[in-house]
Amino acid sequence: MDQKALKTSWQQRLVIIIIAILLLGSTIATYILIVLSSNNSSDKQVSKLQDEYTAKQAEINERGVELSNTYFKDFSSFKSYVKAYNAESVNASGVKKNDLKEGTGRELTTGDLNYFAYYIGWCADESIFDSSLNNTENPTALNTPIYAGQGLIEGWNEGVVGMKIGGIREISIPGELAYGDSREICGTTNSPLKFIVMPITDEKLTKLNDELQNIYGELVNAYYSSSAAQSSASGSSNSSSTSGSSDSSTSSSDTSSGSSESNSSSTSAN
Repeated sequence: MDQKALKTSWQQRLVIIIIAILLLGSTIATYILIVLSSNNSSDKQVSKLQDEYTAKQAEINERGVELSNTYFKDFSSFKSYVKAYNAESVNASGVKKNDLKEGTGRELTTGDLNYFAYYIGWCADESIFDSSLNNTENPTALNTPIYAGQGLIEGWNEGVVGMKIGGIREISIPGELAYGDSREICGTTNSPLKFIVMPITDEKLTKLNDELQNIYGELVNAYYSSSAAQSSASGSSNSSSTSGSSDSSTSSSDTSSGSSESNSSSTSAN
């Protein structure tokens, strides 16, 4: 058989290359669509969990209003204990406890974080830097109590040991067991602080708080999945662009080679 008959012409090669490029492009496009579909699903999940988180937080705030109605009158009456104190004396004395009202619930022990608390925190000059009161000057209600498990300063955790749930205690905390060098408060770092604390327990609030933490965990995972999907889609897009450029160069090179081969055959025939 004639060898020339077995050779593909440059036109045939060009068609083969074009078909190969189309097949590759189709495969990449399908993959990108799958990734984008996954990304869209992740975004929807994030949005859904954000709505659930907001709704659960609203439920917690509603419960906070109910608890305020129960505890406001009693707790707010102890605001009168907020008075100026000697910072050096508090820093030198370590954690001091002064029970203002005896509780009737269980006694808090070291490491016990399963409770909520109302509080007033103030500086040596008598200024309140933070509290559960909705207004430090003329309070009319209490904000939702904080959850002890969220992470409190060392002096607080030490100061509540021995308290009974429902009681009210004044706690004096030296700067090194408050915020130390990590945070400027009351005008400087290592500031001693005083707190009036009232620990409480509430089954409904505990349940709502647990549900909120679960939603938060799912939300973090959904954010991570969405971010990973976006990175994958971006990588695929860049890969597709690079591949297309490379295939175009190959096609141009092969076409040039085919043209040269055709000219060579024509010259030989002549």
